[in-house]
Amino acid sequence: AQRSNPANSEPSQLCVSDARHVAGLMRVNHSGEVCAQALYHGQALTAKLPHVREEMQQAAIEEQDHLAWCEDRLKELDSHTSVLNPIWYGLSYGMGAIAGIAGDKYSLGFVAETERQVSQHLQEHIQQLPSHDDRSRKILEQMNEDELHHRETALKAGGVDLPVPVRITMTAISKLMTKTSYYL
Repeated sequence: AQRSNPANSEPSQLCVSDARHVAGLMRVNHSGEVCAQALYHGQALTAKLPHVREEMQQAAIEEQDHLAWCEDRLKELDSHTSVLNPIWYGLSYGMGAIAGIAGDKYSLGFVAETERQVSQHLQEHIQQLPSHDDRSRKILEQMNEDELHHRETALKAGGVDLPVPVRITMTAISKLMTKTSYYL
C-alpha cells in the first residue's frame, strides 16, 4: 500500500460471531477491489485517449491500497481472501477491455457506474458492522471516500450514463460476486 492503513490506531476486540461476519464483509470488499483492479487494467489496455489510459492506471494504483487494507483486516480476523478472486479478475478484465473498446466515454461511464455500485456496497457494509468495530469502519469509510472521488473523476473526464441493460447486468454480476465471496 502507498498510504497507511486508516485503521492503524484503532483497537479491535470482536467476539467469534462478529469476527466471522466482519471477515465475510471484508472478503466481499476485497473481491470488489480485485474486480476494480481488473476493470481498470482491461480498460487501460483498450483506452483510445492517452489521458484516459493514465486515469485508469492511476485509479488501479489507488485501488491497491484498498486491497492491502482489506487483506490486512482479513489477516487480523484470522480469515482469508476469496478463492474465487481469479475468476472475478478474469471476468472483470474482459468487461473492462470491452468497455474500453466501446469508447472512452463509455469506458469512463463504466468506471462511474462501477464506483457508484461499490460505494453503495460499502455504505451497506458500514451499517452492518458491529458498533464497536472501528478498525473495519475506518477502512471502509476511507475506501468509500476514494470510490466516490474515482466516480466524480470519471464523470468529469467525460463519462456517460450507461444503458439500463448494462447497469442491470453489472448489478446482477455484483450480487453474484458478493453472495459467493462472503463465504468463499
